[in-house]
Amino acid sequence: MAMQIVGRERRKLRIRRKVNGTAERPRLSVFRSAKHIYAQVIDDVLGTTLAHMSTLSKDVRSVSANEGTKSDDAKRVGAALAKALLAKGIDKVVFDRNGYLFHGRIKALADAAREVGLKF
Repeated sequence: MAMQIVGRERRKLRIRRKVNGTAERPRLSVFRSAKHIYAQVIDDVLGTTLAHMSTLSKDVRSVSANEGTKSDDAKRVGAALAKALLAKGIDKVVFDRNGYLFHGRIKALADAAREVGLKF
């Protein structure tokens, strides 16, 4: 019996066919749960994660402890990830929204990363 892929997983696969990270432009992948948001930058050629940040990371968690909205937390994650990437010399990425709509927390994370200086 064939497994049926529906919803976000189908959109995710459709996006991943077009979006691929290289050493020059790694892929910024975002995962959103009900409570937290996670972002990682991946070089798909080597199959390695170059940087990652989430609302559970120490530097983001200390600021966001029970204050503000989830969108505010996403902005902090985006800004912290962009600063970490710029420190490593990476200023261009390909954005992988991972099947989520580019709206709300996903958009907040992307806009905050752009404001710090990341280009996509």
